[in-house]
Amino acid sequence: MPTATLTRNWPAVLSVMMGIFSIVTTEILPIGLLTSIGSSFEISEGVAGLMMTLPGILAAISAPALTVATGRLDRRTMLCALMLVLAIADFLAAVAPNYWVMLFSRVLVGLVIGGFWSIGSGLAARLVPEEAVGRATSVIFSAVPLGSVLGVPAGTFVGQVAGWRSAFVVMGLLTLAVLAALSWWMPPLPAIRVTRLDVLRELLRRRDIRIGLAVTALIVTAHFATYTYVTPFLQEVTRTDSVTLFLLTYGIAGVAGNFLSGMSRHVFAISGFMIAIATLALPVAGSSEIGALALLVIWGLAYGAVPACSQKWFAAAAPNAPEAATVLFTSSFQATLSTGALLGGVVVDATSTTTVMTLGGVVALLMAGTLLLADRRA
Repeated sequence: MPTATLTRNWPAVLSVMMGIFSIVTTEILPIGLLTSIGSSFEISEGVAGLMMTLPGILAAISAPALTVATGRLDRRTMLCALMLVLAIADFLAAVAPNYWVMLFSRVLVGLVIGGFWSIGSGLAARLVPEEAVGRATSVIFSAVPLGSVLGVPAGTFVGQVAGWRSAFVVMGLLTLAVLAALSWWMPPLPAIRVTRLDVLRELLRRRDIRIGLAVTALIVTAHFATYTYVTPFLQEVTRTDSVTLFLLTYGIAGVAGNFLSGMSRHVFAISGFMIAIATLALPVAGSSEIGALALLVIWGLAYGAVPACSQKWFAAAAPNAPEAATVLFTSSFQATLSTGALLGGVVVDATSTTTVMTLGGVVALLMAGTLLLADRRA
């Protein structure tokens, strides 16, 4: 694609970012609505956590499955089709008569996550000139913290004012708007370097890929085992009436953290250490609003850098197979997201939200230690 055309493709980059924003917000929206949804369906907070677990499991499976099965289709067509499925999932959640229908809508969300992330998050190199790829990648991945800074707090506010079902209606309408933007701005993107199963198997033999899988699994498990239940923690331990404000503050810190991800190759390990500090300290200092808020800022800064750091790690480990590297990133990220939410739910139901914060902090420390050890042996 000519350089002049690539320069004009920034609206397409923004439309991909908005697509991921819609996906991330829909995926983690139940975090801010966990208590109200659980009450509506008369289920425990741990069982309600399945709304976080199912999408991750399906995304981990659909990332390689959809990418390989649709490898020869135009990537623009795939992105638009996946946005349509996401809108259907949002509207289905809004009218769910029981928890089983809600979980089915979350299955659809999982399919979209796996396909869209695998295709969309690695498209920067095809949309902008080479010198702008890093900046475009950061813009695309800014959707992750923006989902926290805008999506979850806004969804929580709508849920508090008009009921949790209204929050999913709003997300469905936003997703349709993103579909229109993708249809209008995204240029045709014929498949190149078709991802095959043998390419994925070859990548798994590389040391750097295996390290990336390990550290991504540890930090994402630590984060979602704890963050999935941060709303109940703030309600039960901090006893604040300003949960939306706390989540908004966390999200703002996350946006800043995303753009710090490229400062140093050590940012990944530093982020793990900061998440460990925040979650280990919350059971002690989180009983006060000031202490909880300060620790959420540290947590947000740290986790904001994690998705971009992880994706860049996989891309650097497989420069000749960018889409295949993104598939592995998406699968590992989403599988451990669901595992973290599930394990966190088990711990919360058996003990308390303070216990899950402590255990999550220990896992985050393991991640930071693994990266430091790998760096010494490199």
